[in-house]
Amino acid sequence: MINALGLLKRRRFLPLFTTQFLGAFNDNLFKTSMVLFATYEIFQDEAQESFFNALAAALFILPFFLFSALAGQIADTTDKAKIIRIVKIAEFGIMGVGCLGLVLARTGAVTVPVVLMLTAVVGLGIHSTFFGPIKYAILPQHLEDDDVLGGTGLVEAGTYLSILLGTIVAGFIYHSVFVVAAMTFAVAALGLLTARMVPPAPRLGPPLKLDLNPFTASWRLISATMHIPRLFLAICAISFFWTIGSVLVVIFPPLVKNVLTADASVASLVLAIFSVGVAIGSVVVNLLLRGHISAKYSPASVIAMGGAVLGFWFAVANWVPAPEGKLFDIAAFVTHSGAPWVLLSLLGVAIFGGMFVVPLYAFLTTTVPKDQTARTVAANNVVNSGAMTLGSLSVAGVTALGVSASQLLLLVVAMCGVSAWIAQKLHRACD
Repeated sequence: MINALGLLKRRRFLPLFTTQFLGAFNDNLFKTSMVLFATYEIFQDEAQESFFNALAAALFILPFFLFSALAGQIADTTDKAKIIRIVKIAEFGIMGVGCLGLVLARTGAVTVPVVLMLTAVVGLGIHSTFFGPIKYAILPQHLEDDDVLGGTGLVEAGTYLSILLGTIVAGFIYHSVFVVAAMTFAVAALGLLTARMVPPAPRLGPPLKLDLNPFTASWRLISATMHIPRLFLAICAISFFWTIGSVLVVIFPPLVKNVLTADASVASLVLAIFSVGVAIGSVVVNLLLRGHISAKYSPASVIAMGGAVLGFWFAVANWVPAPEGKLFDIAAFVTHSGAPWVLLSLLGVAIFGGMFVVPLYAFLTTTVPKDQTARTVAANNVVNSGAMTLGSLSVAGVTALGVSASQLLLLVVAMCGVSAWIAQKLHRACD
């Protein structure tokens, strides 16, 4: 097996890796800037902040549920490299709508800017829906079988490192809406350039008759996939993981502002730590498995993830807040006596989460024939999106009933237990 990092030197991997890296960076740069701007500049109430963040998360996920089946069909019957280029062109229009919303919000308006920003979030969801199946499904087509796990790990690690960079940058520039606009357009242009370098990945199997009805197409797609036991278990485990992730991402900014009493730069730091950890976990599990696709470490990883979430909850519960009317900046936050426990526990959550999910994605792309990989990933996305939407809406609902962000962490701990049970069944079924 080629050393995983050695794949970055290969013409059949580097352009794809770079394109998805830039796309994830740009998506996260805009979304994080929007969330931080709304949290610190528009809303002044924890319930409103949590509701807005949950609504934005649900709207981003909704296109996955509606259009993943179509995206998978198109990806398995069309040159995947061509689709990547079309998606990157659409990115310019999406960013234009979102950045217009940010600019108008700076003038003091609320309703129209919020509508524009949320419209852009839906657009980014559609963008990711059509790109998502390709970035995994193209790997078995471009790489040798022994390199698929390594390539999957690099794609996952690259995605979270790009989220890290987007998060950090957004934390510094979110209040400068014109800078956000200029940067998102520049990154979109660079992404289109690298997308043009992705080698062709033409259709392998027979042509498909597209089913344009999102509901019947999704049902048929799931029915054709979920009857395979290992795929059923892998998709269920991944869905629980992303539901956990959606809950954490929704509650982080309000939790940082209202419980840790810290400013937007610290919210960015918290999200960045999470991204670094997932990237580390993605690489570590590939080294442990040595390229062998296995759920061997997944049950223990998600149990450890639940323990880290519990540690994070304990650290948050014992946090000494800033004086009334003040917020910690990064310098004050990192010197706080409770900061090491907060950051280390959060890093543990992310590392073990990365170790848990990467082998499961490799299952999706190696269990079925290569001409069905995109539809398999799309089926996974449909189920994931339904679970994540339910998670985001549940956060909005229980928050409206008065449940705090820190209390929701205990729900995450329980969900990790369910994920461990599913992963153990998968391990026994496949290894």
